[in-house]
Amino acid sequence: MKLAWILWLASVLPPQTADSLCLSTTVYLEARDQSVRGQKAVAEVALRRRDSGLWGNTVCDVVTARKQFAPTLVSPATRLGNTEAWAEAVTIALEAERNWALPAGQRKEIVPGASHFAAHAIASPSWRTAYQVATIGDHTFYKVQSLKPRKS
Repeated sequence: MKLAWILWLASVLPPQTADSLCLSTTVYLEARDQSVRGQKAVAEVALRRRDSGLWGNTVCDVVTARKQFAPTLVSPATRLGNTEAWAEAVTIALEAERNWALPAGQRKEIVPGASHFAAHAIASPSWRTAYQVATIGDHTFYKVQSLKPRKS
């Protein structure tokens, strides 16, 4: 599957299904070579950002916001060809969504408060001196800003 096709498909699916597809795609592109814990942490950051509303109102908006996550950083022609990693990314994304749907006090958070992450082997963001929440595999997770759920 090509990334462009997946993003097109997400644009025509019902919002909840589209968000699951966008989150799965992001987990795959950002962390398919990381541990399950690392993949869950990537999903958690995307969900926390969605709740804040600062990058958009849906997971698809968040992960396709300019220069924020892999879906906008890699070529649209990128193929998601590792079927085992794709199946794992889908499972992790769905599990992360179920966990995040719980009341805040009942969620299992892996990187509490993390609003950003970076793989330092390929990126050196300006905010890399922010508070480090955790390092999991090749990714360091940061609390660059306090994200609070937007008011309903």
